[in-house]
Amino acid sequence: MCTLAAFAAVLAPVALVAQEITFFRIGTGSTAGTYFPIGGIIASAISKPPGSRDCAAGGSCGVPGLIAVAQSTAGSVANVRGIADGTLESGLSQADVSFWAYKGKGLFKKTGAITKLRAIANLFPEAVHLVVSRNSGIESVADLRGKRISLDRKGSGTRVDALLILKAYGVRLKDITAEARPVGEAVDLLREGELDGFFMVVGTPSTAVAELANDSLIRLIPISGPKADKLRKNYPFFSADRIAAGTYFNVPATETLSVGAEWLVSADMPEELVYRITRALWDPSTRRLLDNGHPKGRLIKIDSALDGLAVPLHPGARRYYEEAGLDLLAKEH
Repeated sequence: MCTLAAFAAVLAPVALVAQEITFFRIGTGSTAGTYFPIGGIIASAISKPPGSRDCAAGGSCGVPGLIAVAQSTAGSVANVRGIADGTLESGLSQADVSFWAYKGKGLFKKTGAITKLRAIANLFPEAVHLVVSRNSGIESVADLRGKRISLDRKGSGTRVDALLILKAYGVRLKDITAEARPVGEAVDLLREGELDGFFMVVGTPSTAVAELANDSLIRLIPISGPKADKLRKNYPFFSADRIAAGTYFNVPATETLSVGAEWLVSADMPEELVYRITRALWDPSTRRLLDNGHPKGRLIKIDSALDGLAVPLHPGARRYYEEAGLDLLAKEH
């Protein structure tokens, strides 16, 4: 009996620790993309397994008992659907995909609105690239008329964005020879002279665009001015952006639009948990991880955490930002 009692005494704390563990999945994208490594950095920052060294002693400053993991997925659409059906606790998504999912429009017109989507933060911008052949004669969006342009695959967020941009500038789909090519094919076709240009929504610099620029084959077309301003007003997931000179070889600074890469959860996620996760995301120790872990990590800043949000903030995240003194009325849509 004494032996059994002693054994039970040893097991009790172990069972208690096990009960305190919370697993938290972050849906990302392919392992070759940007979302997966960024998700991994965030997962590391917010995790604090039982028994971890205290934050003040140089240990994890994450959420006590939380074990977060970055899960590779098919990307934004898969992530918002995973949040909706409960196979993911959270996920990264382009703001435009978040918008269509929340509204039940565009890509989600047939499947219906996912109204439980809530935001933790806007992370970093993904710029709209309108890439055209240097010899195409295209100088503006209006010049796309009569040209062979790839809008990306049907069902993609890039294609929906491209159609909105064309419409804003008065270019009808029938005015161009529209292709539905994935980026890799579009790059090859442009290089071979069989395509005049293509749209791409991606964080800068894009390897595909850089390779074309290094061979002096392309230029970028600006998406700016009153028409772009009206587009941003009508679709809050768009933000004004600028692809800096030097981002691509021999390509000057280009004004454009961008959509944010957002971190989303379900409205059903407990407020206290999301509050603690948000606080861990912006802890000074996380800043070091982001700055040293990935080039896009340096762009993840609390000052832009509320920019261009396509869905409402989760109450837990809102509570943190209010305590941090952010002007929610001025920045949140």
